[in-house]
Amino acid sequence: MNKQCGKTFKVGKKWMIAVLAGALVVQPLAVPGWGALTGTYTASAAAAVSINKTGENIVTSGAKLLTYKYSVPRSGKTATGLASVIQVDLQNPYVKLDVMTGRGGKFTTLQTVSGMAKETGAVAGVNGDYFNTAAEGAPMGAQVSNGVLMSSPSELKGMYAFGVTKDRKPVIDQYDFAGTVNAADGSTFELAGINQVSYSIEETKAYSHIDAMYIYTEAWGNAERPKNSATTPSEVLVQNGTVTKVSLGKALEGTVPTGAYILRAHGKAAAYMKQHLTVGAKVQTDYSLVSKTTGQKLDPSSLEVMIGGHTILVDNGKATSFSRNVDSIGGYRARTAVGYSQDNRYAYIVTVQDNDGSSGMSLTELQGLMTGLGIWKAVNLDGGGSTTMVTRPLGEEEAQLTFTTEYGGQTQRSVVNGLGVYTTAPASKLKGFAISGKTQLLIGETASYSVKGYDTYYNPVAASNINPSWKSSSSNVVWNGSSFTAKKAGTATLSATSGGVSTTLKVEVLGADSLSALNLGAASAPLKAGTSIPLPATVKLKSGSTVSIDPSALQWEFVGFKGSIKDGALNVTSVNSGTKVGYAIASYEGFKTMLTLADVQETDWESFENVSYGLTFTGSPSAVTGSVQIKSGTGTHANSKVLRLDYDMTAGTGNKYAYINLNGSSGKTLTSNASSLSLDVWGDSSYNWLRAEVVDANGKTVYVDLARSLNFTGWKTLSVNLNQYGTIAYPAKVKRIYVVNLAEGQDERSAIGSVEIDNIKTISPAGSDSFGLPTGVAAKMSIGSTKLQVNGKSTIMDTTPVVRDGVTYLPVKYITDTFGGVSGWDSKNAAVTVRRGDQLLVLNLNKKDYISNGKIKTSESAIINVSNRTLVPVRLVSEQLGLSVKWEQKTKTVTIES
Repeated sequence: MNKQCGKTFKVGKKWMIAVLAGALVVQPLAVPGWGALTGTYTASAAAAVSINKTGENIVTSGAKLLTYKYSVPRSGKTATGLASVIQVDLQNPYVKLDVMTGRGGKFTTLQTVSGMAKETGAVAGVNGDYFNTAAEGAPMGAQVSNGVLMSSPSELKGMYAFGVTKDRKPVIDQYDFAGTVNAADGSTFELAGINQVSYSIEETKAYSHIDAMYIYTEAWGNAERPKNSATTPSEVLVQNGTVTKVSLGKALEGTVPTGAYILRAHGKAAAYMKQHLTVGAKVQTDYSLVSKTTGQKLDPSSLEVMIGGHTILVDNGKATSFSRNVDSIGGYRARTAVGYSQDNRYAYIVTVQDNDGSSGMSLTELQGLMTGLGIWKAVNLDGGGSTTMVTRPLGEEEAQLTFTTEYGGQTQRSVVNGLGVYTTAPASKLKGFAISGKTQLLIGETASYSVKGYDTYYNPVAASNINPSWKSSSSNVVWNGSSFTAKKAGTATLSATSGGVSTTLKVEVLGADSLSALNLGAASAPLKAGTSIPLPATVKLKSGSTVSIDPSALQWEFVGFKGSIKDGALNVTSVNSGTKVGYAIASYEGFKTMLTLADVQETDWESFENVSYGLTFTGSPSAVTGSVQIKSGTGTHANSKVLRLDYDMTAGTGNKYAYINLNGSSGKTLTSNASSLSLDVWGDSSYNWLRAEVVDANGKTVYVDLARSLNFTGWKTLSVNLNQYGTIAYPAKVKRIYVVNLAEGQDERSAIGSVEIDNIKTISPAGSDSFGLPTGVAAKMSIGSTKLQVNGKSTIMDTTPVVRDGVTYLPVKYITDTFGGVSGWDSKNAAVTVRRGDQLLVLNLNKKDYISNGKIKTSESAIINVSNRTLVPVRLVSEQLGLSVKWEQKTKTVTIES
């Protein structure tokens, strides 16, 4: 048994600390993130999961990252996804597992997995135990680090934990806590736990801290121990085995001092404390974990690590019945689990992705995956939005995000603790190195590459100790003495050699036929000398992936101004005299897009300083409550008025909404033709969704995403591109701004919160009149006739419209000459380029795919060549340029109108 003879828990190890928590509720406990704790046992049959190993990468000596693609039958179809698995060899003396927690190794502080790994030096890690998002921020289960019990398991049914003993044997079991306080006079009192938050004991429904005594160590970060306990505490401070402070009926002030611990008591426990634990009295605590399966005691000092989880998943190599009700953690989500092999040699940390490239898994599918991997026994860890894995690539100093989380991109949820992988291997000689740099290049792009080495134990080696020679396998990519330049589409293998060690990297040079979209990151910008416009340019490939590009790798044409592309931005040097609208046309091997530059107008749409219309609150379902007010801001907005929404979504079911209604049901008119807007938002780290509802002149409702996730605290300026929502007919109105708490993953987002909004601004591009385009024009032409009638006046064309397969064709010059715009022929790429207003078209000869403002679209017809004349489909081109087309069958007449 672990004894505390006046010595508190040491927390100095870099991989140490993890804790538990639970929130006080009157109902049977339903903890966000881990399901209704009813103790119900649910039968389980593993789903039939097919897995294919797609990769294997060494993380450190004794640990590998294995990647798999899986497929599983689901509702008559086949679902596919990706799983990442860290295999840890427990027989390797240079690798170990340990818990990592919060910030600064403290309970009650949340941190991302990346942050915890960086702080503790982990080479890999995942999120850990379940936790109550409304409580202080601590895990539910037992936590052990290097033989020290950091927190005790909550009294909840069916909760399993994973651990590794000091003789490197893995264990998965259910545990109780047993402990006593021993006073100098020989009296004893039962200990209820270590570093626990308040919660409702599942079996008795009693509040955890009533008539109970708990230990709180310096690892407990909060000054309150704990909050929402429904009890009045009495506390004593123990230092070096002696009671040094006593506070009856009131908590001691401040956090627990280093090297000390606090005994926190209530009711019967407080009465014992008053009689036996006076200042100067000696005191000792004894405690252990007790297996619920065997009844045997487990001394925490025999463990290297233990971390709590939820239901058991696999036992004896087979899917087993769930030990808890899993209804509220059902669905197809990202998943995290941990298990071990039958021979006890390997521990497996398993994650399943839920993102654009992976469909997530149900728990029964997760069982099928783990049995398919040959895992002997396994327990479920926290999943969904918490699921995060980091691994250190070879040669890198720190672990990096292994895959995109449910929140998208690099966004990670802050969690209470994680399971980390650590190395103790010594430095040794160079074994190999990896090449770092872009694997996809555009023609003409120049890229630099670097190497990051690793030794025989896979520790990183400083780049300064490696001076490789470089070469390319083909003329597609050419080495110029300091970097590589992409010359033509195709592939090349780059190789680097140093000290007899070589490595390679395959690089693809993208041709225009690989692209489905070219995006400059902006559609419009101010036309003003001296302006610098950032261009976060990307290309979307037909394969579905998106690649960031350097805009200097594109070919540029500037119309109406002079400028340059430098450091990822367009710099306007001067504007031609009399020019109202300019164009920056970017081309990649004939694949074109355009940035329109004009006198962009920024409007202060709402500052909330003098609001003259009504603001009301509505919740949906009706159980959602809240309020709306105009108030003085906080922080950087302390001197201005802001719009504040307070919401409480704890009641009700399904998707939940907290609405700010603008001007009742009427709304507030949106600035005409607004292309984007910006607003300042004070976030509450609730991970909820912030949106606005816009209704346009045609009655169409547009739901505008202001923040897909409120995953930040404090003020942040958000920018929203309205063009992405298609055509909005004006006049349009913003009816309401609201917070959404979706049913899926609802347990992982805060149900109660507050959001403040200030300084909503709209940005509008130049109006159509700024382009100088003629309006009110009607042009008529007939098949077989050279006569063109424009607003009743006739002119003669040098050719006649022709019909092929029901499509009317004409030289494009007659459209642009009549309705404004310019066109040109690209002989190299056999394409017609047409520009009118803010529309840019590229049509390729005999190809039905065409490019509209940088995106590939497909039509039913293509441009054709007739008698050495290039003809374009009249309806396609006219409508894409914003014109309307009518066909009169009887007279075979086409009418185009602006």
